[in-house]
Amino acid sequence: MENLDVGDFHIERLGEGESVDLPRWVADELIAQGMAESSETPFENEIFGALGKEKMMGPLQLSALPAEFYVKMRRRLAALTAAVAEGKSRKEDLEKLRAVCYDLVGIRLSKLLSLSSSSTPASSLAEKLTPEEASFFALSQSLSREWKASLLGGGK
Repeated sequence: MENLDVGDFHIERLGEGESVDLPRWVADELIAQGMAESSETPFENEIFGALGKEKMMGPLQLSALPAEFYVKMRRRLAALTAAVAEGKSRKEDLEKLRAVCYDLVGIRLSKLLSLSSSSTPASSLAEKLTPEEASFFALSQSLSREWKASLLGGGK
């Protein structure tokens, strides 16, 4: 690939087999045009690993997920859904991935709800939560405090 400009992004000369880190949108465009291949580990490996870790943790323990985990999950589910629609992938593969995603989300949601009603400070979980989970945790912790205060009396 000779010097290439994609939007405001410039790619220097690359030989066949060379790899380079690119913004997601640039990589997606190059892959869609058949000019590049993705070198990412398949998301299925990542989610099966995350589910296994989560199941081994205690009921009030969370394993760490990368900040972009749910973005990658949504992207992979959308890509696999499109591939099934185009006949390029099996529906069973999509259903299996979707089931694993639901399992992981359900387990983490249950743990987050339990932790939010306890006295666990958000700061102690910060490294383990994705941005989506951190927002959910803060909101559910606030609602839990308000509900307890309304039942038991006292300030918020």
